[in-house]
Amino acid sequence: MSQKSEFTVQGAYRYDQRSTFRWLVSHVWRYRYLFLLAVALNFIGWSSFSYARILIGHAAEEIMAPTVAGALGTIALTIMLLLVMDGIVFLIASLSIETIAQRLERDAREELYVSLLGKSQTFHDRQRVGDIMSRATDDVQQMNVMINPGVPFIFESLNGFLIPMIFIGTIHPELLLWPIVFVIGYIITVRLYVKQMLPVLRIQREKSGGLSAGLEESISGIEIVKASAQEVFERTKFRRNAAAYRDYFIKQGQTEARYLPILIYAFIFGIGFLQALALYEQGSITIADIVGYVGLMILLRFPAFISVFSVSMLQAGYAGAERILHIIKAETELDENVGGYSQPIKGEIVFEDVAFGYEDGTVLEGISFHVRPGETVAIVGQTGSGKSTLTELVNRTYDATSGRILIDGVDVREWNLTSLRSQISKIEQDVFLFSRSVADNIAFGAPDTPQERIEQAAKEAQAHDFIMTFKEGYQAEVGERGVTLSGGQRQRIALARAFLSNPRILILDDSTSAIDSATEDEIQKAIWRAQEGRTTLLITHRLSQIRWADHIVVVDRGKLVAAGKHEELLQSSPHYRRIFARYDMALPPLQTEPQAV
Repeated sequence: MSQKSEFTVQGAYRYDQRSTFRWLVSHVWRYRYLFLLAVALNFIGWSSFSYARILIGHAAEEIMAPTVAGALGTIALTIMLLLVMDGIVFLIASLSIETIAQRLERDAREELYVSLLGKSQTFHDRQRVGDIMSRATDDVQQMNVMINPGVPFIFESLNGFLIPMIFIGTIHPELLLWPIVFVIGYIITVRLYVKQMLPVLRIQREKSGGLSAGLEESISGIEIVKASAQEVFERTKFRRNAAAYRDYFIKQGQTEARYLPILIYAFIFGIGFLQALALYEQGSITIADIVGYVGLMILLRFPAFISVFSVSMLQAGYAGAERILHIIKAETELDENVGGYSQPIKGEIVFEDVAFGYEDGTVLEGISFHVRPGETVAIVGQTGSGKSTLTELVNRTYDATSGRILIDGVDVREWNLTSLRSQISKIEQDVFLFSRSVADNIAFGAPDTPQERIEQAAKEAQAHDFIMTFKEGYQAEVGERGVTLSGGQRQRIALARAFLSNPRILILDDSTSAIDSATEDEIQKAIWRAQEGRTTLLITHRLSQIRWADHIVVVDRGKLVAAGKHEELLQSSPHYRRIFARYDMALPPLQTEPQAV
């Protein structure tokens, strides 16, 4: 890909993304031999089909004025062979085009998916999941339909005009006059039809995305909808979106109803037939020529008729392709830096005057502190002070707006992104689990991990006991996003995942908030063991965890306002005292570490 990306597939086929048309052509041209075969066979089929009409004229003349014995049978056999050949080449051409259509759908969907994997978190923050899903399913499907039957219909239209007119010219050049007039009228009216139809189909695709996005939001937030008794509101919103989507189908139908080529054809056919009769009276053509000419003129109706469908299919597919390519080409703020620094991380982290902000304002400003390898640093502050954002700069979920973040003395932007992130593990308060088995969730990122190591990690995270209460144990399926588990259970599985990945830097973002005190004590012992030899950034409000951190940094409104030990900050930092004013400070003496198991 030419644009920046956090993830690319090495050796992947490169498509021309300079425009929607070039992108579609490059997808089809990847299978050019199948495409050219289909083009050639379609031409052969139409030639056979059209020439059969000429022979039907000769058969009519042979019936009225027989020449030699068996001539009529020979003509009939030839017509049969031509039509059989037309049927055979049609089947092969259809198979070729269908193969291209299915491969294009697969390739475009894979290209979109790989592109989405490569986008930065900032990009995904701005997207509606339902709209992305609509592009990956509905719009890609429209591209399939555009190729088959859309493209064969275009072949049928082109060859359905060109080849019969060539044969008409061989009967008598003057007979070409009205077919040419018809083709000119056809081109003019179809161009007007295209100009009217394309905007309708573009908006139709957008309404489809909006409908899917609204549905996804309602289903994902169904707990809030029900808790707030907002079913009626959501139903009304969905009905409004569905009605808007339907309205543009009606507009499409209204535009298709004003399709004029068939009406033009009716006039041209009648005038052309009168001209043929006039030439016959003059002795310029024969009865056979008239029959052949009428048969060929009848063929012109088919391409005129199917154009109303082919144009709609092509434009719907093209509109869908525009939406897909728009996402693929959207530049991400980060790139994977394939040739970047790649070494085992020791764990030193340095923030040098770091600032970060979104489009709507600054989140962090002037952050500077130093973490030595193996140290645990607690990051505390009021809600919304920027604690989580600060840790997201370490693994380049986002990039700092200014300043530098160094890991082992190397700017994170100079690291190979895969190497950097594979050695950093983050556990957040809102744990995301996939709709897979418990074992697969623990071993996410390491699918070939032996069952023994998975269970050991679960035991260290105090998750083994509750997992074994499930009927299927480690093979039990969790619901989407882990909704079938409690918050504490999800966090313990996330801890097991982190223990299994053996990271060099561990980020814990309020990762024991949903765990009771007794379980937390056990997990804290496991965390202590996991922290040995690792650098840990700890976001928490629990004094039991803060007190044994090597250092504490206090963040307020995006700025680092204090740093030091727990006792020091209680004496020197009003921000720190205010955060923990609700706690009883008469705590038992501080232990250097949790008691061994």
